[in-house]
Amino acid sequence: MNTPPPESEDRKPPTFWQMLHSVIAAAFGVQSGKNRERDFNHGKPIHFAVIGLLFTVFLAALLFGVVNLILYFALD
Repeated sequence: MNTPPPESEDRKPPTFWQMLHSVIAAAFGVQSGKNRERDFNHGKPIHFAVIGLLFTVFLAALLFGVVNLILYFALD
């Protein structure tokens, strides 16, 4: 059997998708303790800061677009 022990899985740094999931979950206040512990133990703070900043810009642009779309149709 060539399956690695479970603790070697925990030692890998989080992937981009895991970090994005953590940022979104933390933004909405539903981050799990297990993921938070993984992030603090194996993640780099700069990666989470950059992804968090990009998520914030994306969310602000999305809200701006939705409001403009609503105003466009409301004023017609």
